[in-house]
Amino acid sequence: MRSSGRTMGALNHKLLRDLWRIKGQAGAIALVVAVGVLLLVMMSGMISSLDETRRTYYERYRLADVFAPVVRAPEKMLERLAAIPGVDAVEGRIQGGALVEIAGQDMPVRAQIVSLPPWREPRLNGVYLADGRMPQAGRTEEVLLLRSFAKAHGLTLGDHLSATMHGSRRDFRIVGIAQAPEFLFTIAPGEFVPDDARFAVIWMNQDALEAAYDLKGAFNEALLKLERGAQVEPVLAAADALLDRYGGLGSYALEDQLSNRFLSEEIKGLRTTSSVVPPIFMAVAAFLLYIVVSRMVQSEREQIGLIKAFGYTDWEVSLHYIKLVVAIALFGAALGCAGGVWSGRLLAGVYQAVYHFPFLVFRVEPSSFVSGVAVSVLAAMAGGLLVLRQVFALTPAVAMRPPAPADYSRSGALNARLKRWLDQPSRMVLRRVVRNPGRVFGAVLGIAAGMGLSSAQLTVMSGFDDTLDQTFDVIDRSDVAVTFFEQMPDKTAFALQHLPGVIEVEPTRSVSAVLRHGTESYRGGITGLMPGARLSRAVDADHADIPMPDAGIVLAKALADILKVGPGDQIMVEVLEGRRPVLEVPVARIADTLLGAPAFMKLDVLNRELNEPGRITGAYLRVDAQAYPALFAALKDVPSVAGVSRKSDSRAAMKKLMDSGAGTMRFIMAAIAGIITFGIVYNTARISFGEQARDLASLRVMGFTQGEAAFILLGELAIVVFLAIPLGVAIGYGLSFLVAAGFSTDLYQISTDFKPDTYGLAGGAVVAAAILSGWLVKRDIEKVDLVATLKTRE
Repeated sequence: MRSSGRTMGALNHKLLRDLWRIKGQAGAIALVVAVGVLLLVMMSGMISSLDETRRTYYERYRLADVFAPVVRAPEKMLERLAAIPGVDAVEGRIQGGALVEIAGQDMPVRAQIVSLPPWREPRLNGVYLADGRMPQAGRTEEVLLLRSFAKAHGLTLGDHLSATMHGSRRDFRIVGIAQAPEFLFTIAPGEFVPDDARFAVIWMNQDALEAAYDLKGAFNEALLKLERGAQVEPVLAAADALLDRYGGLGSYALEDQLSNRFLSEEIKGLRTTSSVVPPIFMAVAAFLLYIVVSRMVQSEREQIGLIKAFGYTDWEVSLHYIKLVVAIALFGAALGCAGGVWSGRLLAGVYQAVYHFPFLVFRVEPSSFVSGVAVSVLAAMAGGLLVLRQVFALTPAVAMRPPAPADYSRSGALNARLKRWLDQPSRMVLRRVVRNPGRVFGAVLGIAAGMGLSSAQLTVMSGFDDTLDQTFDVIDRSDVAVTFFEQMPDKTAFALQHLPGVIEVEPTRSVSAVLRHGTESYRGGITGLMPGARLSRAVDADHADIPMPDAGIVLAKALADILKVGPGDQIMVEVLEGRRPVLEVPVARIADTLLGAPAFMKLDVLNRELNEPGRITGAYLRVDAQAYPALFAALKDVPSVAGVSRKSDSRAAMKKLMDSGAGTMRFIMAAIAGIITFGIVYNTARISFGEQARDLASLRVMGFTQGEAAFILLGELAIVVFLAIPLGVAIGYGLSFLVAAGFSTDLYQISTDFKPDTYGLAGGAVVAAAILSGWLVKRDIEKVDLVATLKTRE
């Protein structure tokens, strides 16, 4: 009786020899596995790192759970807010808007001024002091400046700032550079793109702000920290009820706080991408392993029969091939884990710069490594297990006999026609393709999958650029946008028309509101547009103007899906400013918009519903470019102007946003997809070479030249690539929707329009990969030892 240990030892030696013999194919497959694991480890690590950093940062600096803005409330109301069930701590503060003048810059910069309590640290919404010191009590000119803004303008400790607050100009001295968890993203009011250079946050002593905004003994924002396990909705309702008589503007939870919402969307996008993309790579790897192992079983049928004849069981032989698959998967998983940690640390630096964390350490949970290895092994085994039935079906007697030759007698007429048109090597290539449709289809599908990955990434990259073009060329046709501190009479638009360089003025009104339908709600706003608006348009997915109805509201499809409404349904609109009316408005239309989840109404209809005729909150201007300096100088002297933004600056800020954070992933994944495409094509060429090495050697002995032998091998690869390209286009088009959904956010949606040049580039990459792979394989053909190859391998 044979020893089990010696049995497995012999098969293990064969395993090592097989791995070395197919090192090219094994390396290509391991690369596919490594990429899938790399993305899984990198993304899961980035998600957990962002989540943990956010939680730690929020806790360490006591970020509030509820924000309750109000026009003016006495400080005694803080005690009543603290008495609300579920509230653990309360802080009152003052905040307001200002325009900051930067030396050498014509356009004023918007700023948010935030109070600091005298003689103590804030109970809630603390400040991380990156440099310098806190303002001293009683020193009204000393301020802290947000670090990202200071860095964008090269401002340091001791520098002076001039700001217009509440109609009066004041001079300040920077004594500290600060960061805060509530300002991870800094977005100016009325805009939807963060820009470090165009929005400042300034902290100063509370007594200075009380004097500037006439709020002595009062506050205009309450911050509430909840007890562990407390429900936020009852607290919001109670806070609104208490502050309503003082001009409450609608309290909201941390999840609706703008900076936190941006970060949450980023993490959500990463989760979506990590759940979609790595499995695609794993599926491709499993498919490639199936092809490799299945062809290996076919080529080694005589060896399998001989091994079984010596007493090896079906399970022992099957386990040998499973080990082969698992060894390749484990090698790829090890590479992927190492690469995931390395790339994750690089990506963490990008996220720290984008989100202004004072610290962000990339940390991978052990479970990520375990899941990465487990998924790769399971995917590989899924491909390998399909081959086991071939191993079980081979009995020693059948396996040791050469396979019965296929019947090609019915292809005689085809051969006769081909003989007239093609030379002998070309006929051999075509016959091999026609007579092995299953194997050819597998190769075609593998290359098409690689091309699909590449074309999907290229489509998404192009979609980012399309989103920019649609936002700033199709939707926004203005040159400058002006916003006011409060609603103004519509005659203000006529005053803007007379400013230097202004060619056209288009007034607008934005109203903050909570939209409700049944149990669904969305905190956002309504934009009132002029009939036939040209400078800031509401357009659908086909770039056509969305007509504003004479009654009712127009909802973006994304918003309608959130609220679960359709045309004709009634929605409740809780206005969060002014008299805070609650309106019941019919949904006039659902539109498939290009950007975000907006809600539109005709300007006069919106004003009529609010019972505030002739009011606006901003305007879009078309301006003579030569008059920008004079226009900005004039706007600085208008007390009601809260901010001015130039479209070119907003476009640059949005592009920077798209190229940062999760947007960086599209470049990484596009590069990876290109590498994988080459790996798949090269693997296909190597498998074909391994199968035909003996046949090609026979042809060489019969008198065929090296070039003719290479043509027979690479001609089949050329046909496979030719067939794979159209299938790759179809796969890529389908994958592009999945990948684009992972990168889209409430801020923007990535388009997935079919662009021939994108798929042409992906197809060109496949052809280039085929040429390079063919050249590498041709070198192997030239090195073939004819005598050794023609011998039967034992």
